[in-house]
Amino acid sequence: MINDIKNDAQTRMGKSVESLRHELQRLRTGRASVALVEGIKVPYYGSDMPLTQVAGVAVTDGRSLTITPWEKDMVGPIEKAIMASDIGITPTTAGMVIRLNLPPLTEERRKELAKHVAGEGENAKIAIRNIRRDALHQVKELEKAKEISEDDERRAEEEIQRLTDHFVKEVDAVAQAKEEELMAV
Repeated sequence: MINDIKNDAQTRMGKSVESLRHELQRLRTGRASVALVEGIKVPYYGSDMPLTQVAGVAVTDGRSLTITPWEKDMVGPIEKAIMASDIGITPTTAGMVIRLNLPPLTEERRKELAKHVAGEGENAKIAIRNIRRDALHQVKELEKAKEISEDDERRAEEEIQRLTDHFVKEVDAVAQAKEEELMAV
C-alpha cells in the first residue's frame, strides 16, 4: 500500500516536471524552434487544427522558420492564425511559403521572460508540494486505520520527502537552464 502511494506520487511529480519542460519549450528564446508554433490552431474545413497538422514547419536557420501549407488555400488562414497568436511575429509570404523571422530579443524582454520562467518553476514546485501533501495524507489515513505501524508511517513520510526534494531540484535545474538560455546573447 505504501509503495503504491509512493509510486503514484513519483509518477505525478514526474508529470509536473514534464509539464514544466513542455511549457518552457514554447517560450521564444531568440532561436527558431518548431515548438514556437505548435500551439497555434488554424481553421481547417470547419474545425480548428494544430498548425503542424496542416503544414510542414521547418527551421531554416537559427533565426527563421519556414511554414509550407499542404494545400494552397491554407496560406491565408495560416497567416491570420499566426497574426492572432501571442508569439508576436509577423509572417512574410512568398507564394506557398510562409516565413517567420525571429528578431533578437531585447534585454528588457529577456528579463521579463526570465521572470516568467521563474514563475512557471514556482508553479511546478507548488504542484509537487501539493502531491506530497496528498501522499502524506494517504499515509496518515493508513496509520489511523491501523493498516500500518507508526514506524512505517515515519519511514514513508521520509521517503516521500526525499522524492519531493529530488523533483524540486529537477524543477530548479530545468528553470535555471531555460533562464541561462534566455540570457545568452
